[in-house]
Amino acid sequence: MASVTLDSVTVDFPIYNVNSRSLKKQFIRLTTGGALNNDESHKCVVVKALDNVSFHLEHGDRVGLIGHNGAGKSTLLRVLAQIYEPTAGRIHFDGKVSPLLDVMLGINQESSGYENIILRGLLLGLTRDEIMQKTAEIAAFTELGDYLSMPVRTYSSGMQLRLAFGVATSISPEILLLDEVVGTGDAAFMVKAEKRFNELIEQSSVVVLASHSNDVIKRICNKAILLEAGKVKYFGTIEKVFAHY
Repeated sequence: MASVTLDSVTVDFPIYNVNSRSLKKQFIRLTTGGALNNDESHKCVVVKALDNVSFHLEHGDRVGLIGHNGAGKSTLLRVLAQIYEPTAGRIHFDGKVSPLLDVMLGINQESSGYENIILRGLLLGLTRDEIMQKTAEIAAFTELGDYLSMPVRTYSSGMQLRLAFGVATSISPEILLLDEVVGTGDAAFMVKAEKRFNELIEQSSVVVLASHSNDVIKRICNKAILLEAGKVKYFGTIEKVFAHY
């Protein structure tokens, strides 16, 4: 069974050459959710994006990240996706991590739909053999037909999103990371896409979702983490966390 453990994880972002720029420094202070510390010896401001974060997730947990803009939700997802390295603390994963933070990542406008299926599949950690086995199913799901043989630059934005969503949701994740729930164009296709998305959630052992929609969090998740200025203010059931929010 998959699990995730964070032990006193901290992420600092140093911002140099701002101490002498009072206007810029004030702008950073107003727009950054993390705590700010001055390091006069290095003439920089340190944004503590995550501050001593600890929690344990296990099989069956569907966890929503909630908090105001700048609270640390996206930073936490990127730490879990191993995009950001913690400044301090330890992370332990038991299971494969599948981040769906940007479904359009890796889509090449000059390549065909079929070529993009391969490229995006490789980025998701699939082998070439696994991608080839899934290609026919992905193609059928997108309903793009002969367009899959054409360059993606000839697609509408809705067609591109269909392609990206079809590939992104073709995986069998153990630990699934989501940054907002993606819309997928026309109403008829959205019904099909929502069914596929729900199946992806059900197949996952652990799900971590950041969303500004409380309704989405309540519908998908059974637990939540309330973040404030990079700190975990509360971690528990949906009902208890929203009572503190």
